[in-house]
Amino acid sequence: MHHENVLTGYGLSLLPLAPHHAEGLFDFVDATMWAGMAAPLPATAHELSGLFAARIEDPASLAFAVTDQRTGALLGTTALNAFDAAQQRVEVGGTFFGRQFWGTHVNPASKHTLLAFAFEGLHVQRVAFRCDARNVRSAAAIERLGATFEGVLRSHRLAPDGTRADSAVFSVLGQEWPVVQQRLQRRLAPFALAGDHPGGTDYARRTFAAL
Repeated sequence: MHHENVLTGYGLSLLPLAPHHAEGLFDFVDATMWAGMAAPLPATAHELSGLFAARIEDPASLAFAVTDQRTGALLGTTALNAFDAAQQRVEVGGTFFGRQFWGTHVNPASKHTLLAFAFEGLHVQRVAFRCDARNVRSAAAIERLGATFEGVLRSHRLAPDGTRADSAVFSVLGQEWPVVQQRLQRRLAPFALAGDHPGGTDYARRTFAAL
């Protein structure tokens, strides 16, 4: 979906994803870091740009480029997908970061920003996360955010290599968000900037209907 939301917090800015961001992000892409992604491994920046374009055209997706708030450097991407306003639910997906940012505050800070926007801006009651059940690193990162493991969807999707992949499913519910948010804020406290919202995030309070 084309949108104008800019989300900020803990030194990061989440900007509307655009195809041209592929030029700056393609150098992060390799087979190992892409393993477990639903989309095929892009062989060129042009292919990555096409993937971004498809995400932008998806009417139920709100995709972002994650940047360093101070320098503007591109760090990766993340998104809110499968938004259903009537059912008050959305999924976090479309995430990848350069290896140099793995294990840093970048992933939890960007997810805190997305979760705050989802619960406080879009007023959903459920935010889901899915990852390839074989991707132990991603599953551990999701659980560290405070999401609850719900189970495994067996043979849930066709993987890019032609095999069938199981998906591990996690979620955060509306009534759980205040506690999850407090824990994330304590974890991210060393990275808070003077201009941050007291809740750790400053974001444009728009809804999908207004985009």
